[in-house]
Amino acid sequence: MDLSKVRLIAVDMDGTLLNSEHAVSPEFWPLHRRLVEFGVTFAAASGRQYASILDKLGAIEADLTVVAENGALARHDGDEVVKTVLPKGALPEIIDRLRKLPEVKAVLCAADQAYIHSEDPDFIAFVSEFYSSYVCLDDLAAFEGDLLKVALYHPESSETFIYPHFEDLAPELVVKISSPFWVDISHPDANKGHALRMVQDRLGITRAETLAVGDFLNDIEMLGRADFSYAMENAHPDVTAAARFRTGSNDALGVEEVLRAVIEAYEHALVAGQ
Repeated sequence: MDLSKVRLIAVDMDGTLLNSEHAVSPEFWPLHRRLVEFGVTFAAASGRQYASILDKLGAIEADLTVVAENGALARHDGDEVVKTVLPKGALPEIIDRLRKLPEVKAVLCAADQAYIHSEDPDFIAFVSEFYSSYVCLDDLAAFEGDLLKVALYHPESSETFIYPHFEDLAPELVVKISSPFWVDISHPDANKGHALRMVQDRLGITRAETLAVGDFLNDIEMLGRADFSYAMENAHPDVTAAARFRTGSNDALGVEEVLRAVIEAYEHALVAGQ
């Protein structure tokens, strides 16, 4: 395995780059600087909104490619690479089903803003971690703009209490379990794999030159776009099965372990070329 071939690294955020406290390790920043020196592009690929990703990684915004909203939106050098909106007729059906599920909360995700309807302060506090830019609406059904996705939340289990009520919307829509508490509903082309392919095409980078790291089901398509695909130790079993390689957990700095290996490969290649 020759990691000195890697020119693009795509990394999930929650459960992957971020630790259990939703924080970036101090060890990440110097590793990222070294990767930039070697000409490697770093992409943060997350179910989070664009603004929330920058809240965590704004210090490296100038050298950061962002894949947000599970791939519905991607920007490189400030330019929009892809924007895939939810079909207009999808929202009324989703809202109708939500009315029968009072414990399930919804977030309507537009390109630069999220919209919620909730008087629950605990939910609002929870949402603000993932959607730093949001507005409260009296009625979500009245929203008329373009949406990238609808994110549905249950405090116990998305797989048990949300997914069974919406899975039949596929294949017309993507219904993706994106974390233990979230299900995301989006356009069929709105996934991290599609967005990563568009970024690869934009940069002229192949799958053989791409490394990806993830932990949950919304990362599987992204891992499929990278010859160097890594599952976190804390990954969902299906993600572990889809990845070619393994690394440590998010709390054990598994991403940083992979980044160090890439940097060491580049340094060894430099020495060998001298």
